[in-house]
Amino acid sequence: MDTSAGAESELWTRSVGGDSAAFAELFDKHRDRIFRHAFRLVGDVHDAEDATATVFLELWRRRRQVRVVNESILPWLLVTATNTCRNTHRSARRYRTFIDALPREVDAPGAEDELLHRHPLDSVDERFVVALRTLSPVDIQLFALVTLEDYPITDAAAVLKLSTSAAKTRLHRARIRLRAALAKSSDVLPPLVTGPEGDPS
Repeated sequence: MDTSAGAESELWTRSVGGDSAAFAELFDKHRDRIFRHAFRLVGDVHDAEDATATVFLELWRRRRQVRVVNESILPWLLVTATNTCRNTHRSARRYRTFIDALPREVDAPGAEDELLHRHPLDSVDERFVVALRTLSPVDIQLFALVTLEDYPITDAAAVLKLSTSAAKTRLHRARIRLRAALAKSSDVLPPLVTGPEGDPS
Protein backbone atom coordinates (compact mmCIF):
# COMPACT_ATOMS: atom_id res chain seq x y z
CA MET A 1 0.00 0.00 0.00
CA ASP A 2 1.23 3.50 -0.82
CA THR A 3 1.80 5.30 2.49
CA SER A 4 2.61 8.74 1.07
CA ALA A 5 0.91 11.86 2.40
CA GLY A 6 -1.03 12.15 -0.84
CA ALA A 7 -2.33 8.60 -0.50
CA GLU A 8 -3.35 9.25 3.10
CA SER A 9 -5.09 12.47 2.10
CA GLU A 10 -7.07 10.58 -0.52
CA LEU A 11 -8.02 7.86 1.95
CA TRP A 12 -9.11 10.48 4.46
CA THR A 13 -11.25 12.29 1.91
CA ARG A 14 -13.01 9.01 1.15
CA SER A 15 -13.38 8.26 4.86
CA VAL A 16 -15.02 11.62 5.52
CA GLY A 17 -17.52 10.69 2.84
CA GLY A 18 -18.37 7.51 4.74
CA ASP A 19 -16.11 5.01 2.92
CA SER A 20 -15.49 2.35 5.59
CA ALA A 21 -12.92 0.50 3.46
CA ALA A 22 -10.75 3.64 3.23
CA PHE A 23 -11.13 4.15 6.97
CA ALA A 24 -10.01 0.55 7.56
CA GLU A 25 -6.84 1.23 5.56
CA LEU A 26 -6.08 4.24 7.73
CA PHE A 27 -6.71 2.15 10.82
CA ASP A 28 -4.23 -0.48 9.61
CA LYS A 29 -1.69 2.22 8.83
CA HIS A 30 -1.76 3.99 12.20
CA ARG A 31 -3.02 1.54 14.83
CA ASP A 32 0.44 0.25 15.88
CA ARG A 33 1.81 3.77 16.30
CA ILE A 34 -1.19 4.79 18.41
CA PHE A 35 -0.93 1.64 20.53
CA ARG A 36 2.78 2.29 21.21
CA HIS A 37 2.02 5.88 22.15
CA ALA A 38 -0.80 4.85 24.49
CA PHE A 39 1.34 2.14 26.07
CA ARG A 40 4.06 4.66 26.89
CA LEU A 41 1.47 6.81 28.67
CA VAL A 42 -0.41 4.12 30.61
CA GLY A 43 2.14 1.30 30.92
CA ASP A 44 -0.50 -1.41 30.61
CA VAL A 45 -1.25 -3.53 27.53
CA HIS A 46 -5.00 -3.80 28.08
CA ASP A 47 -5.45 -0.09 28.87
CA ALA A 48 -3.41 0.76 25.76
CA GLU A 49 -5.61 -1.52 23.65
CA ASP A 50 -8.76 0.11 25.05
CA ALA A 51 -7.33 3.58 24.42
CA THR A 52 -6.44 2.67 20.82
CA ALA A 53 -9.96 1.40 20.15
CA THR A 54 -11.44 4.56 21.67
CA VAL A 55 -9.23 6.80 19.53
CA PHE A 56 -10.35 5.22 16.27
CA LEU A 57 -13.97 5.20 17.37
CA GLU A 58 -13.68 8.94 17.99
CA LEU A 59 -11.94 9.37 14.63
CA TRP A 60 -14.90 7.82 12.83
CA ARG A 61 -17.51 9.56 14.96
CA ARG A 62 -15.91 13.01 14.55
CA ARG A 63 -14.43 12.54 11.08
CA ARG A 64 -15.97 15.76 9.74
CA GLN A 65 -14.32 17.82 12.50
CA VAL A 66 -10.84 16.26 12.51
CA ARG A 67 -7.97 18.72 12.13
CA VAL A 68 -5.51 17.54 9.45
CA VAL A 69 -1.86 18.69 9.54
CA ASN A 70 0.37 18.31 6.47
CA GLU A 71 -2.21 15.99 4.89
CA SER A 72 -1.99 13.56 7.83
CA ILE A 73 -4.45 12.64 10.56
CA LEU A 74 -1.70 11.19 12.77
CA PRO A 75 -1.19 14.34 14.89
CA TRP A 76 -4.93 14.39 15.66
CA LEU A 77 -4.82 10.70 16.54
CA LEU A 78 -1.87 11.22 18.90
CA VAL A 79 -3.54 14.14 20.67
CA THR A 80 -6.76 12.15 21.06
CA ALA A 81 -4.77 9.17 22.39
CA THR A 82 -3.11 11.44 24.93
CA ASN A 83 -6.49 12.75 26.09
CA THR A 84 -7.91 9.24 26.25
CA CYS A 85 -5.00 8.00 28.36
CA ARG A 86 -5.35 10.98 30.70
CA ASN A 87 -9.02 10.12 31.22
CA THR A 88 -8.05 6.49 31.78
CA HIS A 89 -5.79 7.57 34.66
CA ARG A 90 -8.60 9.66 36.14
CA SER A 91 -11.04 6.75 36.04
CA ALA A 92 -8.43 4.38 37.40
CA ARG A 93 -7.88 6.52 40.48
CA ARG A 94 -11.62 6.53 41.14
CA TYR A 95 -12.08 2.77 40.98
CA ARG A 96 -8.66 1.29 41.84
CA THR A 97 -9.39 0.67 45.53
CA PHE A 98 -12.66 -1.10 44.79
CA ILE A 99 -11.22 -3.24 41.98
CA ASP A 100 -8.15 -4.24 43.99
CA ALA A 101 -10.38 -5.45 46.84
CA LEU A 102 -12.25 -7.96 44.63
CA PRO A 103 -11.22 -11.63 44.89
CA ARG A 104 -9.74 -12.96 41.67
CA GLU A 105 -7.78 -15.80 40.19
CA VAL A 106 -4.30 -15.23 38.83
CA ASP A 107 -4.57 -15.02 35.04
CA ALA A 108 -2.12 -16.88 32.87
CA PRO A 109 -0.09 -14.45 30.73
CA GLY A 110 -1.61 -13.87 27.32
CA ALA A 111 0.21 -13.96 24.01
CA GLU A 112 0.49 -10.18 23.94
CA ASP A 113 2.09 -10.16 27.39
CA GLU A 114 4.66 -12.72 26.29
CA LEU A 115 5.41 -10.65 23.20
CA LEU A 116 5.90 -7.48 25.21
CA HIS A 117 8.13 -9.34 27.66
CA ARG A 118 10.40 -10.49 24.83
CA HIS A 119 10.22 -7.27 22.81
CA PRO A 120 9.18 -4.34 25.05
CA LEU A 121 7.66 -1.43 23.15
CA ASP A 122 9.35 1.15 25.33
CA SER A 123 10.74 1.42 28.82
CA VAL A 124 7.89 2.69 31.00
CA ASP A 125 9.10 4.53 34.08
CA GLU A 126 6.39 4.95 36.72
CA ARG A 127 8.01 8.22 37.80
CA PHE A 128 7.49 9.61 34.32
CA VAL A 129 3.85 8.47 34.22
CA VAL A 130 3.16 10.12 37.57
CA ALA A 131 4.97 13.33 36.61
CA LEU A 132 3.14 13.59 33.29
CA ARG A 133 -0.21 13.68 35.08
CA THR A 134 0.77 16.97 36.73
CA LEU A 135 0.60 18.83 33.40
CA SER A 136 -2.48 20.48 31.95
CA PRO A 137 -4.27 18.70 29.07
CA VAL A 138 -2.80 21.03 26.44
CA ASP A 139 0.71 20.74 27.87
CA ILE A 140 0.50 16.93 27.92
CA GLN A 141 -0.61 16.98 24.28
CA LEU A 142 2.18 19.36 23.31
CA PHE A 143 4.85 17.43 25.19
CA ALA A 144 3.64 14.12 23.73
CA LEU A 145 3.72 15.38 20.15
CA VAL A 146 7.10 17.13 20.32
CA THR A 147 9.10 15.10 22.82
CA LEU A 148 7.62 11.61 22.62
CA GLU A 149 6.64 11.56 18.94
CA ASP A 150 9.31 13.89 17.47
CA TYR A 151 6.92 16.25 15.68
CA PRO A 152 8.24 19.72 14.80
CA ILE A 153 6.89 22.26 17.23
CA THR A 154 5.28 24.16 14.34
CA ASP A 155 3.18 21.09 13.45
CA ALA A 156 2.29 20.48 17.08
CA ALA A 157 1.25 24.11 17.45
CA ALA A 158 -0.94 23.84 14.35
CA VAL A 159 -2.86 20.80 15.54
CA LEU A 160 -3.34 22.34 19.00
CA LYS A 161 -4.34 25.74 17.54
CA LEU A 162 -1.45 27.56 19.22
CA SER A 163 1.00 30.07 17.83
CA THR A 164 4.53 28.72 17.49
CA SER A 165 5.84 31.16 20.10
CA ALA A 166 3.10 30.19 22.56
CA ALA A 167 3.84 26.51 21.97
CA LYS A 168 7.55 27.05 22.64
CA THR A 169 6.79 28.89 25.87
CA ARG A 170 4.33 26.24 27.05
CA LEU A 171 6.74 23.43 26.20
CA HIS A 172 9.59 25.09 28.09
CA ARG A 173 7.40 25.57 31.18
CA ALA A 174 6.02 22.03 30.89
CA ARG A 175 9.55 20.60 30.92
CA ILE A 176 10.38 22.63 34.03
CA ARG A 177 7.23 21.30 35.76
CA LEU A 178 8.07 17.76 34.71
CA ARG A 179 11.59 18.01 36.11
CA ALA A 180 10.18 19.29 39.41
CA ALA A 181 7.54 16.54 39.50
CA LEU A 182 10.14 13.88 38.72
CA ALA A 183 12.35 15.15 41.52
CA LYS A 184 9.40 15.06 43.91
CA SER A 185 8.26 11.58 42.84
CA SER A 186 11.74 10.16 43.39
CA ASP A 187 11.24 10.87 47.10
CA VAL A 188 7.97 8.89 47.11
CA LEU A 189 8.47 5.97 44.73
CA PRO A 190 10.97 3.15 45.35
CA PRO A 191 14.04 3.09 43.09
CA LEU A 192 13.78 1.21 39.80
CA VAL A 193 15.24 -2.29 39.70
CA THR A 194 18.13 -2.22 37.28
CA GLY A 195 19.92 -4.88 35.32
CA PRO A 196 23.64 -5.57 35.30
CA GLU A 197 24.34 -2.59 33.04
CA GLY A 198 22.04 -0.18 34.87
CA ASP A 199 19.05 -0.56 32.54
CA PRO A 200 15.59 -1.20 33.99
CA SER A 201 15.07 -4.95 34.18
